[in-house]
Amino acid sequence: MTLLTFKNPRTSSQRHVCLLDKKKLNKTKILKNKTCFFKNKAGRNHKGQITVYTKGGGHKKKYRIISYERTTVSGIVESIEYDPYRAANIARIFCEVSNSHSYILAPEGLEQGHFVNSQLGKTELNFKIGNLFHLQDLPLGVFVHNVEFPNSNGGVARSAGCGVQIISKNEKYCRLRLNSGEHRLFSLTTKATLGILSNAAHKHVSLGKAGRARWLNKRPSVRGVAMNPVDHPHGGGEGKTSGGRVSVTPWGKITKGQPTRKAINKLIIKKRN
Repeated sequence: MTLLTFKNPRTSSQRHVCLLDKKKLNKTKILKNKTCFFKNKAGRNHKGQITVYTKGGGHKKKYRIISYERTTVSGIVESIEYDPYRAANIARIFCEVSNSHSYILAPEGLEQGHFVNSQLGKTELNFKIGNLFHLQDLPLGVFVHNVEFPNSNGGVARSAGCGVQIISKNEKYCRLRLNSGEHRLFSLTTKATLGILSNAAHKHVSLGKAGRARWLNKRPSVRGVAMNPVDHPHGGGEGKTSGGRVSVTPWGKITKGQPTRKAINKLIIKKRN
């Protein structure tokens, strides 16, 4: 379990710093055949125009290719490592049969030396953290992560501390309670990994200063009411005006409380909180 650490506030910027304790994570060399490099585009599109604000700078980092499908991944956990592109920790797996390494999402409780594999199509199931199952083979009440969407390899519950709970089953579907509070139906043959993802304390992190945010590819965000009318719909006016309209984006779209889902999904039983 990843814990939080607090700094001795020798400066005012360190007074509220709250970071993750990564001493127990392994600092081994990354797998070259399982990593790739993404150029930092700083929120710009192919024309060089800024389309995503508050992006840019930051330390160089490499993307770890995660095996979301997990059907062919089985082996011993060599190490639990930090991934700069995600909130949860990752696990490095070595398979003796294929003599290959791979990365998977590390659930809470998975440690170095554990063995993980796929339990798809097996009669005698081994209910261990990190194993892959069909939803129809799991008991009610357990938590799973990396639940696959139709026509995709894993898409639900992939962030730190996320877990989806199995509520009920019928002949065709399994009802899951997502981390947002939404209740959704999934097919019984849907693949999921047992356990809750690690690094649940990530939501309590407080960077403490703007410089640490710049190391993480984050630039300052400017309020719309502090801009000019040519820059934002909230801009302009004498003194500290509130904008005179509901909260909108720089392009005039409503940004608070506006539903973005276009079609009604019949598989959603209860909407998110």
